[in-house]
Amino acid sequence: MEQLVYKKPDSFRDDFRITFCPGCDHGIAVRLVAEVLDELNLREKTIGVASVGCSIFSYDFFNVDIVEAAHGRSLAVATGVKRAKPDKIVFTYQGDGDLASIGIAETIHAMTRGEKVTTICINNTTYGMTGGQAGPTTLLGQVTTTTTKGRQADLNGFPLKISEILKEVDGTAYVARVTLDSPQAIMHAKKCIKKAFEAQIKGLGTGFVEILATCPTNWKMTPQEAHARVRGEMSEVFKPGIYKDKVSEAQ
Repeated sequence: MEQLVYKKPDSFRDDFRITFCPGCDHGIAVRLVAEVLDELNLREKTIGVASVGCSIFSYDFFNVDIVEAAHGRSLAVATGVKRAKPDKIVFTYQGDGDLASIGIAETIHAMTRGEKVTTICINNTTYGMTGGQAGPTTLLGQVTTTTTKGRQADLNGFPLKISEILKEVDGTAYVARVTLDSPQAIMHAKKCIKKAFEAQIKGLGTGFVEILATCPTNWKMTPQEAHARVRGEMSEVFKPGIYKDKVSEAQ
C-alpha cells in the first residue's frame, strides 16, 4: 500500500520553485506557514505582507494575496490591511534585519497596540540578501562583511533579543522562539506558528514566532555546520522557548 510522504500545501503556488540558497531554512519556514494556513482553512481569507530581504520572495511561494512593503514597514502595512479588512487573516514574513533594525519602531508600536496580526521573523544573525552584513542579532565575535574582526560589544553593541523584548509588550498574545535544526524541532515550530495564527483568530493580540535559521552562504558553512551553529552558539544566546502564551490561557 502506498503511503503519502509529501504533499504540496494548497497554500503554495502550483508553479513555485525554491530560490533560496542550499541549506537555507527559509524553505522549511515558508512550507510550515503554508501547512498551517491549510490546516486552519485560512487560505481563501489570508493576506501576507513581505518587505525587503530574502523574505520578499514570499510572493513566489504562497498561494494567497501578498502585499510588498518597504524595508522595515511590514507591520505598518499589515496594520492598515487588517484595519481595512478586519475579516481577513493578515501575516508578515520578515527577516531579523528588517523587523529588528530599520523596522523596530513599527514592530514595537504595532504590538503595543495589539494589532490582530501574525508575524514570522527569520533570525539568521545577518543581512542575507545584501551580502552578509552585520545586523541587530549578529552574535558577539561573529565575522561579517561589516564586522571583519567580529562583533564587539563596546563598538557594535550586543545582539538584540527580540522575543525577550516583545514578551514584555502588553499587546502581544503569543511569543515564541524556535529552531528548524531537527525533525522534532520542525514539528514544534509548526505548533508554535499555528498558535501565533490562533492568537489572531481569537482576537487576543499579536502572534509572534522568531525562527533561528541558517544562512550557510553568508556564514561560509555547510548546511550541517550551519545547523550545528544554530543548536550551539545561537541557541545559547537566543534561548528557544515559549515566552508568552495567552492562547492556551484562553482555552
